[in-house]
Amino acid sequence: MNLSTRLGETAKKYFDKPAYIFQGNASTYAELDGAVTKFASGLEKLGIKKGDHIALVLGNTPHFVIGFYGALRIGATVIPINPIYTADEIGYIVNNGDVKAVIILDLLVPLFEKMNEHLPKVEHLILCETPQGADSGVNVSELSIYPKMKSFTEVVGSGDFSFVGPTMEDDDVAVILYTSGTTGKPKGAMLTHKNLYSNARDVAEYLKISEQDKVITTLPMFHVFCLTVALNAPLMNGGTLLIVPKFSPKEIFEIAKENTATVFAGVPTMYNFLLQYPEGKPEDLSPLRLCISGGAAMPVALLKGFEQKFNVLVSEGYGLSEASPVTCFNPLDRPRKPGSIGTNIVNVENMVIDENGEEVPVGQVGELIVRGPNVMKGYYKMPEESDATIRNGWLYTGDLAKMDEEGYFYIVDRKKDMIIVGGYNVYPREVEEVLYTHPDVVEAAVVGVPDLNQGEAVHCYVVKKDASLTEEDLIAFCREHLAKYKLPSKIEFINELPKNTTGKILRRSLKDLVTK
Repeated sequence: MNLSTRLGETAKKYFDKPAYIFQGNASTYAELDGAVTKFASGLEKLGIKKGDHIALVLGNTPHFVIGFYGALRIGATVIPINPIYTADEIGYIVNNGDVKAVIILDLLVPLFEKMNEHLPKVEHLILCETPQGADSGVNVSELSIYPKMKSFTEVVGSGDFSFVGPTMEDDDVAVILYTSGTTGKPKGAMLTHKNLYSNARDVAEYLKISEQDKVITTLPMFHVFCLTVALNAPLMNGGTLLIVPKFSPKEIFEIAKENTATVFAGVPTMYNFLLQYPEGKPEDLSPLRLCISGGAAMPVALLKGFEQKFNVLVSEGYGLSEASPVTCFNPLDRPRKPGSIGTNIVNVENMVIDENGEEVPVGQVGELIVRGPNVMKGYYKMPEESDATIRNGWLYTGDLAKMDEEGYFYIVDRKKDMIIVGGYNVYPREVEEVLYTHPDVVEAAVVGVPDLNQGEAVHCYVVKKDASLTEEDLIAFCREHLAKYKLPSKIEFINELPKNTTGKILRRSLKDLVTK
């Protein structure tokens, strides 16, 4: 079984039920499944075949849902990419991922025109129409990428309802998710059809997601948290997606009230904004039976404040791209423990080990490792990194955790130096690599610091060569090479970075400077 086949079965059972509602317009399961089939058929007519790689550079729209499932139905491997990434970031993933076709918003045409000569493997650009794109005034027929361009609508329209896709094996790679790498370059986590299907199925079972649920889908679909929890899991069991293109407290309250939403999934930052929104009324969220939080640890005070105001349970969980992503959730049939990431979900096992690989006693801190049908196949074209991360069937997360006597897990700290900004992962080395490319930067080090709105913020220390270099100059430079959420919130110039006797930069000392 795989996600595409399951969607077909769900469509037969709930054919006239809304699969999603987008900007007030509903689409039934029969309509969605038909569009998926026709899109897959249209891709085949473009020469796309099983095993080819297709990138989705899209936000939260029906195009993403149809494009994602359509690509899976033809047996292609999907590579979701954040549409706010810079040309450098998108170009690296597209080239490293051996992408043959890219599905993009028409608003991104100027960006891809700029990148065209650097994307020799891309044969097709499939444009998703938007009102803004139509009004942009760009004459696409004059662009160098014009011969590669096709309309999403045209691709769907060229397809046949009679299309039957190839047979997929459980171990075939369905998705490659690029995660920020400690070396400064993203790594592509290869998730198989079995990985994605099992995690969506098990999450749906654990959280009791059914055909009665209406799930607010405002987390970015290109992110694995949304992909599994707020997209694939509801569609498995006949639930309805309430697709929100961009998070805003005002719109969440309106959509929840108008559609009697039953499930909301978000990162702690979103919950903070909802709690602080002055016009947010508890009755607007009263239909919600469950709120799901992930991406970063939620402060206990925020969790309790949200639950008290809106009288709804918030279930915190844990996951990572390499695990499709969910490994833990606070259970619905037992007490929820604030500050905990919960217990093992169905079919997934978590364990805390010491440096020798032995399980530590209850209450002691060690590295969290995971195994189950959701664990990735490995990193794309990175066998050594794959072997270092997956050992004897266990995925080594790099996070420090502990377990209590009732089997609840707690994240204590991050073994890696990852910074989580609004639920997005930022690795210091990635930002440092950009800073080091500036001719007037001698040394640079990046640390995460607490931030009330985003959870953490990117804080940089720089030793400069030219005294005239300013903080504004460097932030502007970074803006050309990094996505917005990766940008430094603060750059401080110092004479020398603290180091140990081997020359290693002491990040803890830098963090201590921030708090002084």
